[in-house]
Amino acid sequence: MLELKNISKQFGQHKIFDNYNLTVEEGKILAIVGPSGGGKTTLLRMLAGLETIDSGQIIYENKEIPLDQMESRNLLGFVFQDFQLFPHLTVLDNLTLSPIKTMGMSKEDAQKKAQTLLDRLGLGSHGNAYPYSLSGGQKQRVAFARAMMIDPKIVGYDEPTSALDPELRQEVEKLILQNREIGITQIVITHDMQFAQHIADEIVTINPK
Repeated sequence: MLELKNISKQFGQHKIFDNYNLTVEEGKILAIVGPSGGGKTTLLRMLAGLETIDSGQIIYENKEIPLDQMESRNLLGFVFQDFQLFPHLTVLDNLTLSPIKTMGMSKEDAQKKAQTLLDRLGLGSHGNAYPYSLSGGQKQRVAFARAMMIDPKIVGYDEPTSALDPELRQEVEKLILQNREIGITQIVITHDMQFAQHIADEIVTINPK
């Protein structure tokens, strides 16, 4: 279980979070719903160590994580809204870059792990493809595989259905629900309440102040 206690975060004169509390149950899907400007994406970025947390407590499995160690702990794997795949790298290279550079994983081990993930996601034959040749749904799965390369405790998605047509949206829903079946804890950021109701075990609403 993940617990956020009294989390505060301020940008300039604007406080995005002020003593904010949140609980995410193990193996469940939490959807955080609300319009732009409410701090939804910032929350994910803080958990991934991409944004600093001014104060508060992050507790995972009853152990507190020091706020200055969020990035190194690999608590959350981030699936970005626009995927942020490197266009000049193959799918396999996109997946292996971070583990090799930041975790010291050998190239051989990283490629083996990446191929296993691609096989599980139905992309086993796409390792040598470049992002431009992939559909939106395929890019989403590659982005998920990249997030899983660091063995995160939680996977966070930032607006995973944004700008997707209905068919691809169903593909994303299926992926998230399949991940729940194998026990992956997930946080989904979305402005789409209908989508949240389809996939979530719990829904939390955040509104701009």
